[in-house]
Amino acid sequence: MKAWALRLTGAGLLILFGMAVGTWATTSHFRPLLDAEQDQATSCKAARDNLAGLATEQGKALGALTLAANDRQARAELAVKDAQVGAQVDYAAANRLQQERTGGDQCTAATSIIDKELGL
Repeated sequence: MKAWALRLTGAGLLILFGMAVGTWATTSHFRPLLDAEQDQATSCKAARDNLAGLATEQGKALGALTLAANDRQARAELAVKDAQVGAQVDYAAANRLQQERTGGDQCTAATSIIDKELGL
């Protein structure tokens, strides 16, 4: 019975020794790999956060550009309307010039009509 207990104790010690060697081998093999993956995950997270910040900034800039474009378009439409109103007077004067019949040299007639319109 003593030999049986001795064998069982020896087997238990061998199992414990195998577990210790396996743990040491696994730790020495996988720890550098785990550290490298952890470093890569940290750098990926930092890059993701940086890109998220840049995307937010870009979205704000795009919104500002859109508002500026809408403002420019509104001002351009107002300028076109003002120009149309201002041009109606000139258009009416040009129509009168075309409809007026004068005799003689066309250049002299045009000059006199233009002078008349300008009040000269």
